Amino acid sequence: MSTQPRPEYPRPQFARQEWLNLNGEWEFAFDDELRGDRERWYEPENSAAFDKKIQVPFAFQSKLSGIGDPDFHDLVWYRKQLTLPVEWKSKRILLHFGAVDYSASVWVNGRWAVSHEGGHTPFEADITDLLANGENTIVVRVEDFSRDVTLPRGKQYWKQDSASIFYTRTTGIWQTVWLEPVDEVRLNRVKFTPDIDRNDIQIRMFYTAAAAERKVRVRMTISFAGEAVSEEEFTVRHTEEVRTVGLHDFNDHGLGRWWTPEKPNLYDITFELLDGEEVADTVTSYFGMRKVTVENGQLHLNNRPYFLRLVLDQGYFPEGILTAPSDEALLRDIELTQEMGFNGVRKHQKTEDSRFLYWCDRKGLLVWGEAANAYNYSEEYVRKFTKEWQEIIDRDYNHPSIIVWVPLNESWGIPNAQVDERQQQYGLTMYHLTKSLDATRPVIYNDGWEMMRTDIVAIHDYEWREKVLTERYASVGSSVSSLPGRRRIFVGGAGYEGQPIMITEFGGIAYKKSDWDGWGYSGAKDDEDYLQRLQAVIRPMYISPVIEGFCYTQLTDVEQEINGLLTYDRVPKVPLADIRKIVCPEAY
Repeated sequence: MSTQPRPEYPRPQFARQEWLNLNGEWEFAFDDELRGDRERWYEPENSAAFDKKIQVPFAFQSKLSGIGDPDFHDLVWYRKQLTLPVEWKSKRILLHFGAVDYSASVWVNGRWAVSHEGGHTPFEADITDLLANGENTIVVRVEDFSRDVTLPRGKQYWKQDSASIFYTRTTGIWQTVWLEPVDEVRLNRVKFTPDIDRNDIQIRMFYTAAAAERKVRVRMTISFAGEAVSEEEFTVRHTEEVRTVGLHDFNDHGLGRWWTPEKPNLYDITFELLDGEEVADTVTSYFGMRKVTVENGQLHLNNRPYFLRLVLDQGYFPEGILTAPSDEALLRDIELTQEMGFNGVRKHQKTEDSRFLYWCDRKGLLVWGEAANAYNYSEEYVRKFTKEWQEIIDRDYNHPSIIVWVPLNESWGIPNAQVDERQQQYGLTMYHLTKSLDATRPVIYNDGWEMMRTDIVAIHDYEWREKVLTERYASVGSSVSSLPGRRRIFVGGAGYEGQPIMITEFGGIAYKKSDWDGWGYSGAKDDEDYLQRLQAVIRPMYISPVIEGFCYTQLTDVEQEINGLLTYDRVPKVPLADIRKIVCPEAY
């Protein structure tokens, strides 16, 4: 068994066979005195400053990094020496970073390679012309801004110790770093847009300029369960091309092979780029045939009403913070979620590792795609978050498991949305920007309250008394006129327009079942009391004639929050079957 941290392939939606994982031990240094730039730590010979070792991809604040220092260190440096495989000599070499929090600059052998801003999105650089024969040195400079409350940061706290709903900070590399050998003739990315009504898949392919100039051929094969269902060969003439492939004769009119949580059917697809008679590039991917729409006040999956039973998933881990300790840990969270009767997660204030979404695609777990947002508003925040949100949509567009986009949550980033027209307009901008980039998924203006234009009315309500919840959500009028958190559901002259109404945060029942001390929205004294309290908040969701889905808070305890269905170590607080009977009563 490999001892390398996170050894699995990091980008399963766009996979090549050859790659080199750079996770593991790197040299590391804090730069609290801001010496690194002045002393040129990025030059290969300046190695003396790197006085620590760190296990990538775990942030230095985490135990798994080998450092475990939760203090403020907003400027840090990484250094790695490596020799490339001899057989890569004729290839272009791409250096990939899954995510680095927050602002990164990279040098190879003392020469600048790439810079990137944004803590949750990937970036890459072609470093071929910076490489030397034999040993090479990669240096990464990372700057975080831990006390800046206008920085897109999610739940990372800007004070020394975790408190309330905020947790330990993450600074630096926190997802896989890797190298990839490629040809100048290659596929850069691909976008899949399924159409189940026509039973076809639109495929947008983006190539390098060399591929278009040489007019290379592409051999594209689509298969289902190992059986080829479509094979095409065509010539590349432009750097961006679109092809639509009909699947009419191969899928029992669509019904048998559509993607649903109950049957997460996936098509596999292979692209081979042929430069003359040589295969210059081979990429494998997959897609799911499914459709998400809002019709007549209901969310529809594949043209049928679909009731959402979601659980809030923060994506934090005791020893890795934002980084799961293993691929198996990501998969186990999904399996536990499904065993409790939930059909989806709202991944909260975090854009999760691509491996998590891959397993959701495979296992059939719905996902609401969210982002780490800022707490307060500024024009600089607008610039930073808008850029990163576009990168998030671009990275995750192809995942069939993602069915809703959530750019804003509880007025984070727009705290004065009730009265500030600029902040209202920014919320509208994010709604329309998202719709302009992805016309296939519903978008929520501001999950929780203070909404304007929105495809789903998403309400947060931590009331715990069953009678109050039942009365509050007995009608559309009482639902949208409620003031959970003392916030109005609509602002800026907006009002209810027939959208689905969902309670997308509620519950939060505290129950201590571990060594962690903490808080929740209501407290249980024993297992029986806990299940009764759980029943009291979930039953009104089913009794209501207007609620079309819910998201229970939350999957696990997180640091000082003990309101999870599981402990922070993923131990169920009560039998999973007992939770399932409450979450999914129609199954019994």
